[in-house]
This record gives sequence, C-alpha cells and structure tokens, in this order.
Amino acid sequence: MLKVNSSFITPFDREDIYRLASKLDDCMDLMEGAADLIVLYCLGDLPQGISAQVQVLSRMSELTADAMPRLRAMGDLPEYWREISRLENEADQAYRRLVAEVFNNGKDAITVLKLKEVIDELEAAADAFEAVAHTVEGIAVKES
Repeated sequence: MLKVNSSFITPFDREDIYRLASKLDDCMDLMEGAADLIVLYCLGDLPQGISAQVQVLSRMSELTADAMPRLRAMGDLPEYWREISRLENEADQAYRRLVAEVFNNGKDAITVLKLKEVIDELEAAADAFEAVAHTVEGIAVKES
C-alpha cells in the first residue's frame, strides 16, 4: 500500500489495487484464523477432510500468486478465475462432507463445535479466494 501511495503512475486504478489488496488480506486472515483456532482449541487429531480443504486452499493460493504478476499485462487471466471458481466448488463439496462427518462421528458437542468453527474458517477462506478472482476479473474487464 505504501508503494501504491508513493507511486505517481500505477498499473491500474488505485481503488482496484486497494480492493485487491484487501481481498488478498482477507484470504490470509481467514487461513491464519483457522490455524490459530486449531492451536488455541488444542485440537490434536483432525478429521481427514480438513486436509482436503487445505489442499484446495493451497492450490488456490498458488494460482492466485501466479496470477498477480499477469495483472500488469492482463494476460491469461480468464484461465485463473475459471480454475478458482472450479476449486471453490470443490471446496464447497469438501466442506459439506466434512461437516457431515464431524456431526456424524459421535464426538462430544464441544469438540464438534470447535471443529465446525475451524471448518467454517477454511470454507470462508475458499470463498475469499473466489472474491479475489472476481476482483481480478473486474479489473481485467475494466482495463480491456
């Protein structure tokens, strides 16, 4: 943000840069929040479905990091936002399966609530990556 504020010329609108930076920050905050909850709640053994959520988020992170330099030339971005959308749908399916697993496995209610909160944070992170992709798409359309 400091670089944007000190630059006379930016690659695209300052408002778009701020919006994109804010959406990226949301992704990081949600993933960090899930990790913090795991530690704070002393959740030792996690359901295997959480690794599926994390794998999707990892892929979304990689794709997003790869797409950011391409904003300068607006190249090959439709592939990015389409794949993010597909991955977000995959994350939704993993989320539903995982919630069902947690509620059906018979653990105590407190543990179920703790796990559900972690699962919800991870799902929100996937939604946040999709919001980043929508922001990128909006910037690309505006700049074309």
